[in-house]
Amino acid sequence: MPAANLPDRPELTGVAPADAAAPLRALPANVEAEAAFLGALLIDNKVLEELPITLSADHFFEPVHSRIYARIQTLADRNTAATPVTLKPYFDGDEGLKELGGTTYLARLTADPQGLLATRELAQQIYDLALLRQLVGVGRGLVETALDTTTDVEPLEKIAQAEAALYQVAEGEAGGSQATDFRAASLAALKMAEMAMASSGGLSGKTTGLATIDDKTAGLHNSDLVILAGRPGMGKTSLATNIAFNCAEAHLNHLREGGPFNYGGPVAFFSLEMSADQLATRILAEQAEISSESLRSGKITREEFQKLSFASQRLAELPLYIDDTPALTIAALRSRARRLKRRHNIGLVVVDYLQLLQGSGRANDNRVNEISEISRGLKTLAKELEVPVIALSQLSRAVEQREDKRPQLSDLRESGSIEQDADMVWFIYRADYYHEASRPDFPTPESSVEVQEKYRAWEEKFLELKNKATLIVAKQRHGSTGPVPLLFHAEITKFSSPSKRDYSDWGYE
Repeated sequence: MPAANLPDRPELTGVAPADAAAPLRALPANVEAEAAFLGALLIDNKVLEELPITLSADHFFEPVHSRIYARIQTLADRNTAATPVTLKPYFDGDEGLKELGGTTYLARLTADPQGLLATRELAQQIYDLALLRQLVGVGRGLVETALDTTTDVEPLEKIAQAEAALYQVAEGEAGGSQATDFRAASLAALKMAEMAMASSGGLSGKTTGLATIDDKTAGLHNSDLVILAGRPGMGKTSLATNIAFNCAEAHLNHLREGGPFNYGGPVAFFSLEMSADQLATRILAEQAEISSESLRSGKITREEFQKLSFASQRLAELPLYIDDTPALTIAALRSRARRLKRRHNIGLVVVDYLQLLQGSGRANDNRVNEISEISRGLKTLAKELEVPVIALSQLSRAVEQREDKRPQLSDLRESGSIEQDADMVWFIYRADYYHEASRPDFPTPESSVEVQEKYRAWEEKFLELKNKATLIVAKQRHGSTGPVPLLFHAEITKFSSPSKRDYSDWGYE
């Protein structure tokens, strides 16, 4: 609703009417600083290459200055000198420039060379004032949106939109992300290749801490959405906490030891199923190598308690942030993730699990549409924050009805958009879990030879499968798919990579 149409009764608006005689507040700007900076730029084009910030034409308050700066950038890209003379043909018919004196204004900009003494400071001030104007725009938009009740009243969604806009201003990108030229994109690709060459395992993203997974995926890459799915009991949460811990620990080790590349990062773990203390218990049990069941029941020795205490001290500085708020909406989760990005510069987001998130409520009780909205929101979050996002997902019961229990992409529950939005889809599969379910009755001395042989055969197969798990990479945009062998230590809920490289006894060559 436009400000001019707002009611002037303070009891309705909650805002006291402004004094009619009071002048309107001007937007923050310094046109003189813009002119001085442009003058310095026209005198010495190399100033453009030495700017401490990315200054764009949109950052200039005066429209004529904005157009002049845009033309200077174009000429610089062509490796052509930008001077009042070379700019003149482009502005002969510019109506805005005519109001400032015509093309002679271009020459007047270079009349005072004092701007050359403080080009960095002038550029920074232009940039800062532009951000303040963007902040004013966000504030006005927030007021107008909050006062507009012609559509559905959804205050939480409007708060999330406002927070997203504020985050963009804080990142200096409120005008929308600019297209990346191929030079910048290729330099980023070279940086990734350099990281992969420097790491012993060909790692170009953030580490999972599990060598076999890193070998297959080259790590977790920024802006990627990774879906980690499996049936209950397969160890999805255990694998997610293992990866979260390993990534956070790699970052902590980098801070302590240094090095050219950081293969870890602070981690935000959104646990919609388990509480923060339950997750912490899992991680402590894993690091102290104590059974989590014994830890919960208190059946541990003094020696084990001492190991637990040492592990707790060692992990006290771990940059792992757990949010166990239940029933989060996708909008609320994105708001919280942005906040953690600003405060702690998180490098990985883990969500446990996707089906426990809620949509905006506009899906008309259509669960498929709601899951589609959630998966799109998670992919958008990964791109917005430029971090990998791992989202756990349940699988349908169709797996249990097949003879071959290995999951397939069609088993993802409730929406095909999960598969579509994901950059990688991982399935966790443990053959020993299903083999355990087929355990025959334990034979007695009176049992027949056939019964004893049957149990012996089952036991041999169980010992062969015990502690072996498979991560099935069912989709990977940037690489090949296929099985990845892992070891699972159920007592301490910990995954690890096998040391050998012959995986034929995992059930595949």
